[in-house]
Amino acid sequence: MSGFREAMRDTFRDVLRDRYAVMAMVGAVLMYSIFYPSAYRHEVASSLPIVVVDEDHGSRSHDLVRRLEQMRGVRIAGRAHSAAEARRGIERGEFEGMVLIPHGLERDTAQGKTGHLLVQASAAYLSRGSNVIAAVNDAVGSSAAWIAEDRAKSSSAGSQASVRLVQRPLFNTREGYGSGVVPGVSEVIVHQTLLIGSGVVLGGRRRRNDGKRLRYSPAECLGMLAAFACFGLPSLLYYTGFTFWVQDYPRGGNLPGLLLGGPLYIVATIAFGMFLGSFFTTRERAFQYVTAVSLALFFLASLTWPAPSMPPVLGLLAKLLPTTPGINLMVKFNQMGARLDEALTELLNLVGLVVLYGSLAWLRFRDRASPDAGDELGGPVVRRSDPT
Repeated sequence: MSGFREAMRDTFRDVLRDRYAVMAMVGAVLMYSIFYPSAYRHEVASSLPIVVVDEDHGSRSHDLVRRLEQMRGVRIAGRAHSAAEARRGIERGEFEGMVLIPHGLERDTAQGKTGHLLVQASAAYLSRGSNVIAAVNDAVGSSAAWIAEDRAKSSSAGSQASVRLVQRPLFNTREGYGSGVVPGVSEVIVHQTLLIGSGVVLGGRRRRNDGKRLRYSPAECLGMLAAFACFGLPSLLYYTGFTFWVQDYPRGGNLPGLLLGGPLYIVATIAFGMFLGSFFTTRERAFQYVTAVSLALFFLASLTWPAPSMPPVLGLLAKLLPTTPGINLMVKFNQMGARLDEALTELLNLVGLVVLYGSLAWLRFRDRASPDAGDELGGPVVRRSDPT
């Protein structure tokens, strides 16, 4: 146990004495929690300006325009006499989209024919364009339902019933971009800050020993892991609890599951970081690694890119990274309130990664039979560095 306590103490001292490690594992966590979610404070774009071209001037078109004015997502900022005039306004940035109501819409709908509308949105900002189309679609659907109900009432049979579609989001109740993205990105932030911190500490130790490989006993490896976990676990709980509460993101769906999955994700991340950090001969290598792979890790987690659409090779690679099961596990527990059996795949994946990277890290740090055995990447093996 003395080796465990000494390694834990030395790791704490190395982290707190290294300003880069402190900024990564403490400062970056706090800064990201404030500035990153603030960009998504207004999660749903509203009052996007659109232009209307009404060529029909009938009661149906007037009803559609009235319903568009009631939509939260868009506002009618102008009227145009032609589609060409409306497009010029979009090109100048005056409008985010246009709605063209062609001549004959009321006649066609009165005769039971299919009415046609032309909707165009600016592609300068994809999220705004999709919001414009969604708002117009809601208005058209509401108007179509009114037409169908009007026909049912005037029908001689009078037995037809109008059908209304009621949509209720289950998890992302505000249907906001931030609620869908920030929880997953927060897990990546914790993962990357831990990788940077462990890489800075281990790279710094190797640099002080002229690039010679470090060597630790199993107890010392566990001591380092425990020390890093004392930084990583509070960071994770700080995001999933306090930050999500302040920013009013979905949270607390399954607290016992979160308390089980969170430490498991942190241990898998630290074991992965210790294995990678054993190859770093300088502190700067940790920053270079994180900069290169951060975006790839988020996409491989399949939170925004569907897993079935991935090539099989990438899908297998994704399962070897702690972020893939970790992000999905935390989102399931914290945002979706999943039961343990519903997240069993991710739990088992994390357990496997703890065993895999824990074993690889121990192989990198373990004592050799011969004290002169060489390191395949960096010269002779030496005893662990003096943290001072």
